[in-house]
Amino acid sequence: MLAAARHAAPGETFTAAEQTLVRVAPRRSAAAKVLAEDPVTGHRRDLGREEDHAFWAFAIVEVLRATGIRVEELTELSHHSLIQYRLSTTGELIPLLQIVPSKTDTERLLVVSPELAEVRSTIIRRVRDNNGRVPLVPAYDHYERTWLPPAPLLFQRHCGYENRAISSGAVRKMLTTALAHTGLTDSVTGGPLLFTPHDFRRLFITDAVLGGLPPHIAQVIAGHQDINVTLGYKAVYPDEAVQAHLAFLARRRAMRPTDEYGVPTDEEWTEFLGHFERRKVSIGTCGRSFSTPCIHEHACVRCPMLWPDPAQRDRLVEIRDNLHARIPEAEREGWLGEVEGLRVSLAGAEDKLAQLDRRSSNRTVVDLGTPTPRKAAVAQTDQ
Repeated sequence: MLAAARHAAPGETFTAAEQTLVRVAPRRSAAAKVLAEDPVTGHRRDLGREEDHAFWAFAIVEVLRATGIRVEELTELSHHSLIQYRLSTTGELIPLLQIVPSKTDTERLLVVSPELAEVRSTIIRRVRDNNGRVPLVPAYDHYERTWLPPAPLLFQRHCGYENRAISSGAVRKMLTTALAHTGLTDSVTGGPLLFTPHDFRRLFITDAVLGGLPPHIAQVIAGHQDINVTLGYKAVYPDEAVQAHLAFLARRRAMRPTDEYGVPTDEEWTEFLGHFERRKVSIGTCGRSFSTPCIHEHACVRCPMLWPDPAQRDRLVEIRDNLHARIPEAEREGWLGEVEGLRVSLAGAEDKLAQLDRRSSNRTVVDLGTPTPRKAAVAQTDQ
């Protein structure tokens, strides 16, 4: 609607998103605004402001549901929050989101999913200035009642002639406004559906635990000091799923010692991080969940959980050609049992190559803009 209004002259009627409006010429004091009027009701709308609220509501929902962080931590995310961790064994780079100390005064790191990386890059593209940098803006700490030093905050928006940080109160207001536009109602009260930023935290933790993540690992990721707080976060799920999961936990606790549910030891945390190292194979990355066995006995080319690496396409082509040569040999020698297995592997190799071809045809490279320290940048320039 905003784009259609910008292409319309003052007084011209335009249609977008199944709505017909009339472009209105703003006053000189509001020349930068894009105003439109409903020809039926006469209601005047600031489309630039509506688009801005819609974008930030989208960004808030996506970041909260992908991280489970607190609203105060959301508003303090900056361009420096993304760091890279290189696995010592495979050399693979794992993007991590650094959460600064907040409620519990402890710093923690979250693994960045592809969806979260895409949202983060969209936010950065929006807030960058003409020089390609994220502007430095101060934020107000309501708990400490003080202004924080200017930082390249991700959640900032242009207000008048300056950029301002988006406060936690504005986050709640945007969520409420977005919900009001959906028309969704509470099934219990019958009134408008209410959703708070903390509800996303409950959903994130519940999804993680129900998905098989050990509760004490979820405790560390969520930044809770007490595991009972982590287990107390429950979203609204079908009663059967909740009861079945509680029964499953009760059976496990009956069979295993209680000290197993304490704070994770260094060995347990190392094992959790090691899961990412053990996912790396010669032709890609294994996508199976944490602490689950390989159901294909490490015949990776057959497995649908393998994420093929584009850099290993030549290796996959070599494997496919080799299988084409081995199948006639097995048929000639009468190895009928091996013929069936080779055909399954051949189908898997061709499927992986098709995945890479589809990915390369639709591939879009997005620069996440990981900040480079000034000294490192100078050193690179000298070299």
